[in-house]
Amino acid sequence: MKSVALFNNKGGVGKTTLTYHLAHMLQRLGQRVLAVDLDPQSNLTANFLNDDDLSVLWEESDRQAGSHAADSTMHAPTVAAAVRPIREGIGDVLLCEPIPIGPDGLFLLAGDLTLSTFEDRLSEAWPKGFTGDPAALRTTTAFHRIVQSASRAIDADVVLIDVGPNLGAINRAALLTADTVLIPLAADLFSLRGLQNLGPTLRTWRRTWQTKVLPDLPPGIDAPVGSMTPIGYVIMQPTMRLDRPVKAYRRWLDRIPTVFAQAVDGDQTKLSFEIATLRNYQSLMPLAHDARKPMFDLRTADGALGSTQTLVNRCQQDFRALATELLRRLDAVKV
Repeated sequence: MKSVALFNNKGGVGKTTLTYHLAHMLQRLGQRVLAVDLDPQSNLTANFLNDDDLSVLWEESDRQAGSHAADSTMHAPTVAAAVRPIREGIGDVLLCEPIPIGPDGLFLLAGDLTLSTFEDRLSEAWPKGFTGDPAALRTTTAFHRIVQSASRAIDADVVLIDVGPNLGAINRAALLTADTVLIPLAADLFSLRGLQNLGPTLRTWRRTWQTKVLPDLPPGIDAPVGSMTPIGYVIMQPTMRLDRPVKAYRRWLDRIPTVFAQAVDGDQTKLSFEIATLRNYQSLMPLAHDARKPMFDLRTADGALGSTQTLVNRCQQDFRALATELLRRLDAVKV
């Protein structure tokens, strides 16, 4: 099993949409996929589940939160519920039940907006982990242990981790869990600026974890390696507007490889960090949302008529190529 965190500290680049469609396409390519929603906004969970299912799920989470004891044999409906015993100081993480999505081979670890309340606990635990404090390390490794348990339960081949657009404590713990990091980008100044923040931060987190924590890790603590290897980026193409001409788009696009190499990867000998460029499928998004399926699964009955169906077919080809290249790069990564 190999894990991929999809991360950019600049929001609005289509990260969750990319995660959702990659999960479905990887499953179609024969992979057993676990999609993990560690973004407190829970948009990935809302993509996979309808409002009725979400209501039931979150009501069950609230019922568990109303109990005063933490039963270690209990299965938590969401990641937020799974870390609640640690957050409240009443126990260790609970097992989180992977939710089957559609055909066999695709599963979800559901998110919840209450996950944001875990941020302070993670912030407090981080420096205490440098001294080998077991309670602090159980807190910092909570996401890792939840994901590992769930991936073993379903025999996952690939784990996709969706995280929020910030450099806070939740994302630090989430990214430590990931073997690799895939970065969705828009070709604009803000994405380039985000890369310049993201790269040094990833290196600092990795170095701190591997030099200050792992060498003195107490026995019995299941901790991640913290590799967070950058495997490349995906360009999310915007809608071209009159006030955003193609020339301006090209200006920023041409700068991305150099900035990525300098700020994120540091290895400028690679031929390409770019995994794919995905065109804008904006006209397909409302249809896919109404049909509650990936854009590349839209049919005539869903309203994909004429030229729209042509775009659906191209979308399917693009995501198949992206998923295939992602698997190739994952195979080349040593964990």
